[in-house]
Amino acid sequence: MSLSQINFVRQEMLPQQPAPLSARGAVNWIRANLIATPKDAVMTFVALILLAWLVPPALDWLFIKAAWFGTDRSVCATVAQGGIQPDGWSGACWAFVGSKFEQFLFGRYPLEERWRPILVGILFVLLLIPMLMPKLPHKGINAILLFGILPVVSFILLPGGMLGLPFVETALWGGLMVTLILSFVGIAVSLPFGIVLALGRRSKMPVIRMLCTMFIEIVRGIPLITVLFMASVMLPLFLPQGMTFDRFLRALIGVSLFASAYMAEVVRGGLQAIPKGQYEGADSLGLSFWQKMNLIVLPQALKLVIPGIVNTFIGLFKDTSLVSIIGMFDLLGIVRLNFSDANWASAVTPMTGLVFAGFVFWIFCFGMSRYSGFMERMLDKGHKR
Repeated sequence: MSLSQINFVRQEMLPQQPAPLSARGAVNWIRANLIATPKDAVMTFVALILLAWLVPPALDWLFIKAAWFGTDRSVCATVAQGGIQPDGWSGACWAFVGSKFEQFLFGRYPLEERWRPILVGILFVLLLIPMLMPKLPHKGINAILLFGILPVVSFILLPGGMLGLPFVETALWGGLMVTLILSFVGIAVSLPFGIVLALGRRSKMPVIRMLCTMFIEIVRGIPLITVLFMASVMLPLFLPQGMTFDRFLRALIGVSLFASAYMAEVVRGGLQAIPKGQYEGADSLGLSFWQKMNLIVLPQALKLVIPGIVNTFIGLFKDTSLVSIIGMFDLLGIVRLNFSDANWASAVTPMTGLVFAGFVFWIFCFGMSRYSGFMERMLDKGHKR
């Protein structure tokens, strides 16, 4: 028999075998993540003790002993307070949240006109979801509708006073509606303006660099409360007599400018992280400054600072509660305002309202955080292992 007739190499691959039992399943996950070392085992034991101590009472207060339905404080107060609770306090007073829910959403916006913010909210969701899905086409048209057309439609619908719609002054706005408007406008303005400020601070023209640096350092050096106070109280003093701006518009401008200063430093960090060879390579191709930034530098820089950008967005979303200093009531402000309602005064009402507001803020912030992680994983093609 010749050597050519002898098969030394297998002609068929063996089928893939399942992993050993010791390397898969819940037991392996626990061993690898919870008790891999003695230190991990001790920390896991301590964490389980804390959870066993904290979680059951919290669940009991939030759900089991909670008052879910009712028309006044009697369902949440003790007998001594005129309520129906015989021994001690009840759990969470979710009946209070249910009774005030629409006010938590819209503030004192007229009942018969609330279809207007609802319509704006529906349009916002319908335009935002496709924008956040990377594989859907026509992103340019979507961006024009979301950042160009929707603000115009909102400006017509929400205040009214045109096209036959009754005028609703911004002093009546409140709740989650104010929180979302402030945060959306702040995010939409701060990112592009922050990019311009970051480029200006790195400019080779001394005047541009000095102006951008002064703006960033001055705004970052004062609290947001001071910015809002100056926009609401001090700004009208410098305007011509008889000229004024809506208070809500002043808050929008103050929040946007404040966020832009912080965003500029985040973007500048990304620009400085780009190797010098990228700039030189773009120059060698004969690209103009804006072509170099739009096509080469900014796409790489913004990808690197996604965590910082989203962190600024989350901070901006939570800082909207500070508009209460100028008499505007966002979600947290309108919740706290309703604590003074004697019809719902009880020992558990404030805590329930704050838990509700905190949960709503957490939902939005957690959503932004998760989407940030998704975008990082999708864009991090060059560093995957």
